[in-house]
Amino acid sequence: MNIIPTELAGVVIIEPRVFGDERGFFLESWNQKAFADAGLPMSFVQDNHSLSGQGTLRGLHYQMSQTQGKLVRVVTGEVFDVAVDMRRSSPAFGKWVGVTLSAQNKRMLWVPEGFAHGFYVTSERAEFLYKCTDFYDPGSERTLAWNDPEVGIRWPLVPGVQTLLSPKDLLGKPLTEAEVFA
Repeated sequence: MNIIPTELAGVVIIEPRVFGDERGFFLESWNQKAFADAGLPMSFVQDNHSLSGQGTLRGLHYQMSQTQGKLVRVVTGEVFDVAVDMRRSSPAFGKWVGVTLSAQNKRMLWVPEGFAHGFYVTSERAEFLYKCTDFYDPGSERTLAWNDPEVGIRWPLVPGVQTLLSPKDLLGKPLTEAEVFA
């Protein structure tokens, strides 16, 4: 596997080894020993799977307790995936990184604890899988505003396609009002 650092320390793109032939392909999406040997020791307690149509924007979510690291990938379609540093003590506080994840490129993104996470579906539909290091805790979940000008995420919105957000995501807080990590 190939580990590609991003502009945010700790957030990495993972390119798995893909073995393909005329029948299709095989890849190992998770191997605890291989990830630990690559400097990514992780332990997961929950797997999630979402299906979304084009224009859907989910996030930017994080939890104040039961903080979650997430290993994310796309198995159908394509998304623009984003991580935002929510750690006030970090030199990268409020900075973001975005990467295209698709069934075609088979890349994964590791989003450590302390980061808000979200994605925007650029294809007709996308199936998105993510492994979490802790359980979902709705009481501690927070949402950063997807369109906060201070953060300045450059979402690749599809022209002519309505951006679809959940009622919860529409109420996301700007960074200046958001609860953040120390």
